[in-house]
Amino acid sequence: MSDTKKHLSDVEKVNLAGTKAKGQRPYFLAQKQTEQALSVAMSLAMELSVTKERLASLECLLADKGIIEKGELDGYQPSKDEVAKRSLETQAYLARVLRIMQQDKEELESNDPDMQTVQDALTKW
Repeated sequence: MSDTKKHLSDVEKVNLAGTKAKGQRPYFLAQKQTEQALSVAMSLAMELSVTKERLASLECLLADKGIIEKGELDGYQPSKDEVAKRSLETQAYLARVLRIMQQDKEELESNDPDMQTVQDALTKW
């Protein structure tokens, strides 16, 4: 992890998760909303796939080393501090999953016209 990311507050890290890349987002499907829904679904699928793989690996390692019994994780109760930490992680996760919609909202709120608007304005002269 870079030194810059190490010094960010938890809130800054959540906000950074939804940062928009510079430039216009290309859309390939007929409707922008369809592409947004697909983007959210694919983001969820990737997150879930990675999580399931890591969890399965961790359970196997812990069970193989005799640290836990298989299925023991099902009864785990996190502490209040752990619940708070997980809440922040969930917020960052949702920011990543829903970032395409947040970025569109930010684009609409900004005063910067997109390239198509500028091009249309210039061709009217």
